Amino acid sequence: MQQQKPKVLVVDDEKNILNTIGICLESIGIDVTLCPKPQEVLQLLQEYVFDIAFVDLKMSPMDGIEILTEIKQYSPNTTIIIMTAHGSVDTAVAAIKKGADDYLQKPFDFEELKLFTQKVLAHHQLIHEVTELREELALMQGSGEIITRNRALIEQLDIAARVAESAISILVEGESGTGKELVAHYIHQKSNRADKPFVKVNCAAIPEQLLESELFGHVRGAFTGALKDRQGRFEMADGGTIFLDEIGELSSSIQSKLLRVLQTKDFERVGENITRKVDVRVISATNRNLDEALKEGNFREDLFYRLNGVRIKLPSLRERPEDVPLLIHHFLEKISKDRDIIISPEADKILKAYRWSGNVRELENVIERAALLASNGVIEPVHLPEEICNASATKALSLEEAEKFQIKKVLQIAKDYDEAATILGIDRATLWKKRKKFNL
Repeated sequence: MQQQKPKVLVVDDEKNILNTIGICLESIGIDVTLCPKPQEVLQLLQEYVFDIAFVDLKMSPMDGIEILTEIKQYSPNTTIIIMTAHGSVDTAVAAIKKGADDYLQKPFDFEELKLFTQKVLAHHQLIHEVTELREELALMQGSGEIITRNRALIEQLDIAARVAESAISILVEGESGTGKELVAHYIHQKSNRADKPFVKVNCAAIPEQLLESELFGHVRGAFTGALKDRQGRFEMADGGTIFLDEIGELSSSIQSKLLRVLQTKDFERVGENITRKVDVRVISATNRNLDEALKEGNFREDLFYRLNGVRIKLPSLRERPEDVPLLIHHFLEKISKDRDIIISPEADKILKAYRWSGNVRELENVIERAALLASNGVIEPVHLPEEICNASATKALSLEEAEKFQIKKVLQIAKDYDEAATILGIDRATLWKKRKKFNL
């Protein structure tokens, strides 16, 4: 499907300037509507939806402020740029206070107008995307669903929802950080055990000599340090769900004891010969390839088939790039409840281009860090970890974009323009020209 061209309205009663702007904007793939009569703007707003409107400040019989008011009323999502001559900059600033998004000072050349328009368009598209994401997130969060629009993950969640009411064991597979615990909790909440305990055990985080006691409990004196009787996690989860994370890390002796619980629904505490019954739904998870562990003899085949009643496979974040914008704005809303934080178009592009090897967990950590560093409420590339910026600069950015990013980064750390020019290996005049070119 071909992407729709951005639609831009230009209002100016000087036809030569109007036509020049039209030629310039059409050269960068924009659908331009030229309006030499400001009194006809209202009719155009009723016929078309514009992404951006360039409006001259001094016109007759209606001036730019009047046009600004009409656009704000009839097309509130249109980004409005006031065009002004050098002597009326103060009036343009006043227009911004009345709702204009920015101003462009006359005279300007072709390249300056192109760069300015591309920057405004990127900002407009980002604001539009944020609005849509917030609406989509509100629907997802209101229904308690996991945040995704990825077809493969939705299919896996559909399987999880359909088997939630049963007592069948479920194995959740996926790389670290893909949300295996979140899916386990999702299944528990959709089951008839939702009002009963949901108990988590990270099998890799507990020393092997303590894991049996952690799972099944112990009695006083069972071993050194056992000063009193203690319930295990299976007893705590009675009637509910136990989530065994990193199941592939279990020793062979614990595997055999776990197999017994799954087969007979009973167990003994460490140091006790009283058999106890338990009714627990088991959901296990692993980031290891258990099929390989079976072939190598590191995992019991009979236990595997007991755990693997239903198999849920979670895609990595690299396989669901369409979820990255959703998750970014979900984490921003979660982190910044007391203040508004936005992402600059440059940082947004870097975040979307990065291959998240640490998956959703890595993305959440990066957004939380960036939000803390963005003291002015705008997340810029400088607030992102260096490895993410470097990866994006080498893989996703064009040569021109990489140059702009590097100059901007150096300007942020250099004490003055001379030092910045020295770091970049160019003279001060060249740096000044490139700053103007990239609108830095």
